[in-house]
Amino acid sequence: MRTYDAVIAGGGLIGASIALELASAGLKVAVFDAQKPGREASWASAGMISPSPESAAMASLVPLNMASAKAYPEFIRRVEELSGKNVGYRKEGALDIFLTEVAGGEIAGILEEHRKAGLQAELVSSEQACALEPSITAEIRAGIVRHDEASLDNRIFTEATLEAAHSQGAEIFSGNGAKALWLEGQTCKGLQLLTGPVEARWTVIAAGCFSAQIEGAADYAPVVPAKGQIVALRCEEVRLRRDLWTDHMYLVPRTDGRIIAGSTIEYAGFDRSVTAGGIRKILNGAFSLVPALEKARVEETWAGLRPDSPDHLPIMGPTDREGLLIATGHFRSGILLTPITAQLIREWVTTQKVSIDWNAFSPMRFQEKRQTRTA
Repeated sequence: MRTYDAVIAGGGLIGASIALELASAGLKVAVFDAQKPGREASWASAGMISPSPESAAMASLVPLNMASAKAYPEFIRRVEELSGKNVGYRKEGALDIFLTEVAGGEIAGILEEHRKAGLQAELVSSEQACALEPSITAEIRAGIVRHDEASLDNRIFTEATLEAAHSQGAEIFSGNGAKALWLEGQTCKGLQLLTGPVEARWTVIAAGCFSAQIEGAADYAPVVPAKGQIVALRCEEVRLRRDLWTDHMYLVPRTDGRIIAGSTIEYAGFDRSVTAGGIRKILNGAFSLVPALEKARVEETWAGLRPDSPDHLPIMGPTDREGLLIATGHFRSGILLTPITAQLIREWVTTQKVSIDWNAFSPMRFQEKRQTRTA
């Protein structure tokens, strides 16, 4: 029987980054994926690194967001150095676009949220916004420039992170996913794989929206898939420097000239189909932001499945099973939270302490809610 210091169920970006951190710390690590690693949510993302809170309900995420965004430049430097790949990292900021009149109080509230979070944001007029991004619509009413935003090519980044982890000694297994946790009493001894058991002192569940399908893991990782459809466009007439946002969609420029347009949020089980309605919604939104994109060439369309938790917050940390850790449920923030998730898992495994309070994201919160309901 194979034995490791740590085994990781899931070979996406979160699993790969954890493997890199643990292997770099000297642990014997293995990653197991049911298919080719990195081909699920990590592959389908738009690659945004956006620490800004999406809503007041997500305010508890801001310290984690900020810590991860700050960790990104060094994390990318390591990954690129170890893999030899350039991951297309761009820190050019983002522009929120308001196409209808917005009350001054609402704008002030958004700016205050950013200020409290320690994020740089400034209101710009329609004229100033058009000067910053000449391709955007003249119908803009106002804009907010968010200076802390960045993006990267998530597909290259995921491949590079897997290669970096492998270069540090992590073993990556394709086509051999986890069926169940290997539990004995209150201890998790490893994983039951498609090919049999594998033993480890530490077991990390990082299988994205498939985490709940691993027998024994659903109580700690009750995640469901949230489908997002995306379109890749190319238009010689359009040059964007920043990521563009509205309430319902975004445009992300890539270093290779493509513009990534997305995205939908659909709860349709494990269906990955690209639909006419989803693409129409995205394209209509893109045209409203950048009219010249009506002339763009559609280079690719795809859909991915984000792992969403009941409260839309990530699920990270130890459980009441000795040796069992969870790292999933990142929903729309998987790319952003990659470095900090890997760092905190490594800290816990090596010292049983973490440098950032992660209690709000504990897998045990779902157990506590169940106990409260049945009391």
